[in-house]
Amino acid sequence: MRDHRPFDVVVFGATGFVGQLVSHALLHHTRQEPLKWAIAGRSVSKLKALAARLADGNLQISYIVADAHDETALRALCLQTRVVISTVGPYALYGDTLVKVCAETGTHYCDLTGEAPWIRRMIDQHDSQAAQSGAYLVNCCGFDSIPSDLGVFYLQSQAQKRWYQPCEYIKMRLVAAQGGISGGTIASGINLVKEAAEDPNLRQALRNPYFLCPESEQLKTHPPPLIAVQYDEDFQAWVTPFIMAEVNTRIVLRSNYLQNYAYGKAFRYEEGLVTQGGPIGWLAAQGLKVSLDGLVLATAVPLLRGLLETTILPKPGEGPSAEEQARGGYDLRLVGKTADGKSLTVQVRGDRDPGYGSTSKLLAQAAICLVKEVADQPQPGGVWTPASLMGQPLLDRLQQYAGVTFTVLA
Repeated sequence: MRDHRPFDVVVFGATGFVGQLVSHALLHHTRQEPLKWAIAGRSVSKLKALAARLADGNLQISYIVADAHDETALRALCLQTRVVISTVGPYALYGDTLVKVCAETGTHYCDLTGEAPWIRRMIDQHDSQAAQSGAYLVNCCGFDSIPSDLGVFYLQSQAQKRWYQPCEYIKMRLVAAQGGISGGTIASGINLVKEAAEDPNLRQALRNPYFLCPESEQLKTHPPPLIAVQYDEDFQAWVTPFIMAEVNTRIVLRSNYLQNYAYGKAFRYEEGLVTQGGPIGWLAAQGLKVSLDGLVLATAVPLLRGLLETTILPKPGEGPSAEEQARGGYDLRLVGKTADGKSLTVQVRGDRDPGYGSTSKLLAQAAICLVKEVADQPQPGGVWTPASLMGQPLLDRLQQYAGVTFTVLA
């Protein structure tokens, strides 16, 4: 049924800042590999203007008008494409209807959300319907959580090749990053803090690293997350909590579950941000932790949250220039240890800023991977993670087309 639809990919939310970056990434990719794609959103005038800017020689970009809450329009959109990319967040406010329609129409879906409670809700509400229709619903296809999720996948595949066993413990350390977090990500985080402040059950659930796994599979072996500054002997440096660790950890653990525990049932995972050694590194780590704690506290207080939203934090739809994106980048190191003490270190590097330039390429390649490599595979439909569904084909694409490298260091 999907094979007869006119488009391979439709970008929903294409006129937003990240949506435009994703559209340009798809346009660039069509010069290397054939792809039928279109843009979608709610503003006819903005869609027309974007389509005109994207027009490339004989290539004319079609557009589809649909609002995030208009189920009829979204159903018409989904029936025209094999894959929908959604950049419309916060997803807890604007994402429900599109996921519902994708699950019902057998349309594959990928997004940029980092909102674990919303993902949990989508699993509960639409996983079984997607299994019936054959729709692959894949969340967290940006900086959160592809570098972490695929980084663990890569490290484990290398461990299996070397020692015929997985690493039972992996830690990820963000060693370097240049470029900011997107306004959409911040808006989603603020909305999550609002929800948690109003719902004690949600606050309790968010403490569970297995929150995205079925209750029957929520193993009790996982250590608590990194919440204080620590010295890391492997890096000879101080480490502080990483703001993306909560969602990344839950995605990695769900990937393990969806791969029938390929990493082992005793698998443990944690993340942190590296500063440097010595007193300066300790002070830097403490300063980052105080800043993170202050941001979380401020977003929980309505008055302070309002001041942050209007004066300091980037707004959805805003972002850096192309030159600023090109100057950005990131460097992740993952250290894995097997049950018998063997150790392996891998590096994941991106050539653009994490929040915009790299994220847009990650998302575009995830969608293309769904079209080109995954759509005809035997996996059942459902709510998947990037690593559990796309694994090696996506890793290969990211290295070939998205400026991301995966390297064994030691």
